[in-house]
Order: sequence, then C-alpha cells, then structure tokens
Amino acid sequence: MLRHQSIIVRTWLIALFGALVLAVLLSGCRLREPGQEDLVIPELVRTHLYVAPSGSDSNPGTRDEPFRTLTRAAQAVTPGTTVHVAPGTYFGGVRTATHGTAEARIVFESTERGGARLVPPLDSRQPAAWDNRANYLDIVGFEVDGGQYQSGMKWLSGIYNGGSHNGIHHNHIHHIGNDVPCEAKGGAGIGIDSYYKGNDAEVAGNHVHDIGPPECRYMHGIYVSTTASVRDNIIYRASGAGIHLWHDASHVTIRGNTVAACGTGIVVGGGDFYHSKGPNDHTHTMNNIVYDNGHGILEQGAIGANISYRNNLVFQNAGGDWKLAAGRQHSGTVSAQPLFADYGRTVAAPDFRLQPGSPAIGKGIPADAKDGIAMRPRRETDIGAVPYTESEPAGVPSPGVH
Repeated sequence: MLRHQSIIVRTWLIALFGALVLAVLLSGCRLREPGQEDLVIPELVRTHLYVAPSGSDSNPGTRDEPFRTLTRAAQAVTPGTTVHVAPGTYFGGVRTATHGTAEARIVFESTERGGARLVPPLDSRQPAAWDNRANYLDIVGFEVDGGQYQSGMKWLSGIYNGGSHNGIHHNHIHHIGNDVPCEAKGGAGIGIDSYYKGNDAEVAGNHVHDIGPPECRYMHGIYVSTTASVRDNIIYRASGAGIHLWHDASHVTIRGNTVAACGTGIVVGGGDFYHSKGPNDHTHTMNNIVYDNGHGILEQGAIGANISYRNNLVFQNAGGDWKLAAGRQHSGTVSAQPLFADYGRTVAAPDFRLQPGSPAIGKGIPADAKDGIAMRPRRETDIGAVPYTESEPAGVPSPGVH
C-alpha cells in the first residue's frame, strides 16, 4: 500500500514539474485569444548595430562604440538585425551573405536618406559597390557614387542582388561604369539576378542615373532576370535600357517609374534561361513615363500571352515609342510631352516634378490590393515616379509612392 502511494506521489510530482517547465517555456510567447486555435508565437527580439565614420571595426558596434565599415557590420549581423549607418563616406565593395528570415529581416539603412555614401576603395577588388547574396535583406537609403574611381577593378554594378525576398529602396546610384569597355556581360545601377536562384525582389523609390559608357547597350539602369516589383524609380542617362528584363524574368510589375534619356526606355524580354524554360509571362507595365529615349517600350525574346501595357506616357523616343509582338496592344497610352519642371539631356540634375497641366496628372491606374503597394490618400493617380503636388519643396524630388 505504501509503495502504491509512493508511486502516486512521484507521478504527481513529475506532472507538476512538467507543468512548471512548460510555463517557463511559454513565458515571452503569445497565445491566441480564447476560442481561437491555440498557436504559440515566439517573440522577435531585434538587434541593432551601428556604423559611423568615427567608429572602429574593433568596437562592439553599439551606438556609443560603432563599427567603421559596412564589411564589419555584414560579418556581425544575424536574423532580425538592423544596421544603422551614419552619414559619411564609406568604401564600397561590400558583400552580404547572412540570411534573414520572413519574420526577422536584416536591414541596412542610412540614418539620413542619401547621407551614407559608398565610393570605390583605393584598390578595388569587386565588380559591384554592394554584392548581396543573402535572403530577406533590405538595403535602404544609400548613395552609391562610382565617379571617384582610384585603382583596381572598376564597378560594373551599383547594387547587385542574387538573393531572394529582398528590398532595394530609396537609394541614389550614379556614375557606374562610365569608362569601362562595352562587353556583353554588362552591368547595371541595380541588378536583380536569378543566376544564384534569387527571386521575389522589390526595387522601389530609387534614383539611378549616368550608368555605362556612351551607346553601350549592355549597361542598364535597373536589370531584372527573375520575379520582381520595380516601382517609383527615376532612371535617366543609362546607356542601355532604363529597365531591362531578360533571362528568367517573369511575373514582374513595372509601375510608376520615370525613364528618360536612356538607350531604350523599357525592355520586356526573356531568353538565355538559367533555371526556367520561359517565357516571360504575367508581366505588367503601367503608369510609367518613358520619354526622350533611343527607343520607347519594346519586347524581345520569349514573351507569353499574359502581358499588359496600361496607362503609360510614351513620347518622343527617337527609334519609335513601341515595338511589341504581333497582335499585342497597349491601352490608355498618353502620347504627349510630360511637362517636367526642369528637364534636358545635359541637365546635371533634372527635376521630374510635373508642371500644372501635365497630361500625366490623374491619368494612372489606381493601385489595388492585389498590387501590394501602399498609396498615400489621393483623389487621383498620376503617371510617373513623382506625383503632382501644387506645392513641392525646392530641389530634386524623391520618387513618390504610387
């Protein structure tokens, strides 16, 4: 009898201990409301690292003791890390390879829009200012200036992305590859590549200009060879295409961009496939201004049936505004001067704001829930990267949100 009671007590103690352990494990977690399916959601603990011109790579990377280089920060990040980069000049040739997750993205951000500036190092060893192979990573608000080349390897790309589920947002990328040989391997201000099986990138709100040597059709403003969203970017003076789709590009949204003074405005194409069998299909091009380029919007290679071109302003492109596959139609096209505030092919910093009376005002297709694009409350949707406002601050505007 005593032995039986001892077994009962021991069993009760084991159960009590298990309950206490479970309570400890669940502390810091959140359960759904009563009546819903029970689901344990771990809390996300974000970490923060800091980089500043006054820092040192022997520092711990805290706010008070920041790192000096982006390369050191790239070595220290883990999922959920935000790297805050103070205004100043930094050497490019950065490589990022540590993956974030869907719930814990890694973010590199300039604390002041355009304040953190990447330039070529004294002895450049990389063909890109920033080479990212990681997934779930965002690069936000940097200036990439390739115009101060010193020695070594010349940059062919500003930001090259070979990873998946990444964001390239609000960067200013300029003077990349202006004096390199024009070769078929090419380059771009921003390159979104499928070669390493990357997919699902968002390229939004960037300012990209002066890319490639004169009349080189292999150097582009924004180059995409996978699934992506390309929206609200300003691109001008790219020797190839302002926006070029090739290789495994498909299911791409090209929305609300302004492209001017490039070899070609927008190329929608597919071919020389890396991992898919093509074609480029379900790609939709809308609300873009394509003005004063060598060619306007054209298709190349393997193109599917589910391609659309809606409500674009396409005008004064020397070699023709459109070159689409037989039977393909575009709709809602505006064929007129966009009436920019200050534009010319040789103007150092064109002002792409729309003047009163611009035919691009209010002629765009409103974003809907399927686009996944947040809109500012507006009565109308404008065509192009810079929404019309009656009172805009002076200076070169940032691309808007469409």
